[in-house]
Amino acid sequence: MKTLFEHGTLATLMAANLDGTITLEELLKHGSQGLGTFVGLDGEVVILDGEVYQAVSSGKVNKITDMKQKLPFASVHFPETQYRIQLDEGNFEIVNKELPKKYELQNVFAAINLKGEFPFIHTRIAAKQVKPYPSLLEVAQDQAEFTYENIKGTIVGYYAPEIFNSVTAGGWHLHFISDDRQVAGHILEFRGENLTGNLEVFDTFEQHFPVEDQEFRRGTVNLETLKADIAASEGNDD
Repeated sequence: MKTLFEHGTLATLMAANLDGTITLEELLKHGSQGLGTFVGLDGEVVILDGEVYQAVSSGKVNKITDMKQKLPFASVHFPETQYRIQLDEGNFEIVNKELPKKYELQNVFAAINLKGEFPFIHTRIAAKQVKPYPSLLEVAQDQAEFTYENIKGTIVGYYAPEIFNSVTAGGWHLHFISDDRQVAGHILEFRGENLTGNLEVFDTFEQHFPVEDQEFRRGTVNLETLKADIAASEGNDD
């Protein structure tokens, strides 16, 4: 059984509930690879081989060792080799359209890990917010963006069926970290070469809710615009 564990929901972030509701210590019991964000949308989190990295809005990457730090939203799993991937060239077009078709992902959750050389990569990093918190959409409209050329690193991320778009981001949600651990962020666009890695399909999606958090329990979102707002906040509204 392959399980994807998710704490919190993307809809929660859209409702401006950005306080941490799970510790890293607890989260890592459920996976050694994944992504997320810290309290107040404080940067982009990449978890790889059980190590936790935080890209902050200045572009700096921090290795996090304080397991008491909390997150409002995160997805993790324990990776296993399932489908080996080798791409001489790769970009968002291939990852977004060709891989879901080839591996029949439209109704399942999946994970990807791609390592290689990147002639170009475009990332974004959310800045830390303070109360009263804005929504994820408001933060995404004014965030730091970075472009890099000729960099080696790894893409990690998750695919979700459109029917789950609100619990998490429908389609791919991808983060990047460089081999030297000096560059990381949420991917907006990329071109890669000599990419190798692994794709996994999950038969179990475990959704964990912060039921003791009153702001989560009382939170509301605009359901009429939620999917469009998520697409815009993820950089997928074109």
